[in-house]
Amino acid sequence: MSYVQQNLNPGESVLYTTHLHWIVLFRSIFVDAVFSVAGLSLIAWAVAGKHTERGEAQAAGIAGVTLLIFGGIILAIAAVRRNATEMAVTNKRVIIKVGWLTKRTIELFLSKVESVEVQQSVAGRVFGFGSITVRGTGGTNEPFTHVANPLEFRRQVQHQIEEHVNPSGAQ
Repeated sequence: MSYVQQNLNPGESVLYTTHLHWIVLFRSIFVDAVFSVAGLSLIAWAVAGKHTERGEAQAAGIAGVTLLIFGGIILAIAAVRRNATEMAVTNKRVIIKVGWLTKRTIELFLSKVESVEVQQSVAGRVFGFGSITVRGTGGTNEPFTHVANPLEFRRQVQHQIEEHVNPSGAQ
């Protein structure tokens, strides 16, 4: 069960969730691909038998497997980091949790949210990611980077604030 689901107050429901964008995995995927190609090349060379000494094949095979494992570990760490970040808008709060072993959370009641700032680079606009900073009354302003659909997150927060202030929908 997610952190957000575990920490809902009575009468509170999740209306929107987002997470880190897949782009956070890009560098790790690239590094994993480089290590995998190098590792598979070493393993293929060891199996092909085109070496001068017997120990060379064994060393190349071990090095190849080590590179494959190391690349996989790098990719797994990035995937855990991505999946350990939760961002949600409920009918009462904005909840952001970052981390798995060590956690950092921000939980702001909608009435305490002053603004949600969104920053997007050109690549962020094209691929749908950006940084958000949720500003609360009397709180610190910390940006959260590589958030998927940051404009939709801001829209959902603003919509819930409007519903909270004006529940009847009258203008």
